[in-house]
Amino acid sequence: MDSPAPLQPITEDDIAHFLVNTPGFFERHAGLLASVQLTSPHSQCAISLQERQAELLQRKIRDLELRMAGMLRLGRDNLGIAQRLQDLIADLLRARLASELPALLESGLKSHFGLPQVALRLWGLAPEFDQLDQAHGAGAPLRAWAAALERPYCGPNRGQEALAWLDQPEGAESVALLALRPAPGDKAFGLLVLASHDPQRFQASMETDFLRQLGELAGAALSRLLPDNSSP
Repeated sequence: MDSPAPLQPITEDDIAHFLVNTPGFFERHAGLLASVQLTSPHSQCAISLQERQAELLQRKIRDLELRMAGMLRLGRDNLGIAQRLQDLIADLLRARLASELPALLESGLKSHFGLPQVALRLWGLAPEFDQLDQAHGAGAPLRAWAAALERPYCGPNRGQEALAWLDQPEGAESVALLALRPAPGDKAFGLLVLASHDPQRFQASMETDFLRQLGELAGAALSRLLPDNSSP
């Protein structure tokens, strides 16, 4: 006759499984909860299960408060960015002459967004705008590079050719490069350079939705300089 198989010891997982699947256990043994003692992570003293649960609840409340504060701060920051962008657009819309737009864009980005250095180059413009400072300095290789730039470049100063347009390229610790198009999907006709002495201002890991929108708005405004657009 075969001997019975040895009993397996009860594990902590077995106990946890039993408690999870027996919801009425602590109702029938309410006094057991009061006798459970845990170690507080703060004072290293023994505390009751209820006190430990209260500590966990307080920690969750603090975490939620911090997250809420962060969301409110982010909301205020986004609201401020939206207001500055609106002010910039208003400046461009108030321009009487299309020839004023490049300088207005550069100065507006500096004043509204606190950017120490901004540079802009345009090509393929209507003949009457050839005298603009921004219509010179972008060679064929750079134009081809801008045409292939599908999303804004953000990151450190790597000595890109376009940085030579800045007044002090050596002072640019982080940069953003935006290709300008009349509309998304169109051929690029310009490149906008934003530079900061702060190495964290433009990071490769940052979200570029705002910069993409800025590039689209700038491209749409400056498209008045192209041959297919009538200009005053």
